[in-house]
Amino acid sequence: MSIFQAIVLGLVQGLAEFLPVSSSGHLVLFQDMLGLGDIPLLFDIVLHMATLLAVLLVFRRRIWAILVALWHWATRKQVEADKENLAIVLPLLGATAVTAVMGFGIQKYVADLETVHIVAAELLITAAILVASAFIKPGNKGYRQLGFKEALLVGLGQGLGVFNGISRSGLTISAGLLGGMKREEAGEFAFLLAIPAILGAFVLQLKDAGQLAASVPLVPMLVSALVAFVSGLFALTILLRIIKRGKLAWFAAWLVPVGLAGLFLL
Repeated sequence: MSIFQAIVLGLVQGLAEFLPVSSSGHLVLFQDMLGLGDIPLLFDIVLHMATLLAVLLVFRRRIWAILVALWHWATRKQVEADKENLAIVLPLLGATAVTAVMGFGIQKYVADLETVHIVAAELLITAAILVASAFIKPGNKGYRQLGFKEALLVGLGQGLGVFNGISRSGLTISAGLLGGMKREEAGEFAFLLAIPAILGAFVLQLKDAGQLAASVPLVPMLVSALVAFVSGLFALTILLRIIKRGKLAWFAAWLVPVGLAGLFLL
C-alpha cells in the first residue's frame, strides 16, 4: 500500500464514518478501484479507532458527565444533575446488547458473502432509508424518557450497520427519530452507542494483527489513521449541524450515483 492509497482510504473512512453514507461500503469500493484486493479486517478497525478518537473528543463533556454520574451512583452520592446522564446508561447497554447479538449473527453467516455489487446495492438501500427519514416527525423524548423500545430500535439499526453498504450512523439516527427522540438526542445517542461497538470489534479482531502487519506497512497505516481522525473530526462537526436541521436526506444525492456506479462500472 502506497502513502497515496493510505491517504485516500483514510479520507474516505474519516468522512464516510460519520456522514451517513457507510464508511465500510466506500472502503470496499475504493479498495477495488485502487486495486488493493483484500485488506485484513483489522485495517478497517484501526481506521475506525482513529475516528473513534474524534467521537471521544467531540462528546468529551457528555462522556465525562456520564462517568462522574456513575461514580456518584456507586458511592451513593445524590446529585440532581446526574439524573439525565444516568438515564443514558441502561438504553446504551440495552442497544449494545441487541447490536452484539445481531452483529455476531450477520458477520458469521452473511457478511463474508458480500461482493462489490452487493455493497453497491446496499448503498442504494441506505439512500432510500435517508430519504424516508425526512418523513419521520421527530418526537420530544429526551434521555429521561428513553426505554426498552427506543433501545431496541436503535440497537437493531446499529446491528444492521454490520452490512458494509448500510450506514450505521444513518440507520441509528433514523431509528432514534422513529422512536420519538429529539433530533439532537438521536444524533448524540447514535455516536455514543458507536463507542462500545467499535471497541468490541477492535478486541475481536486483534487475532488478525499478524496478517495486518504482513499486508500493510506501518507508516501507511499510521498516515491513514491520522487522515481518518482529522477528516472524521471535521465530518462529525458538520453532521451534527445537519441533524439539527433534519437534512439527512441530502446524502442520498451522493449515495445514489455511487451505488449505481458500483453496480454497473465495477
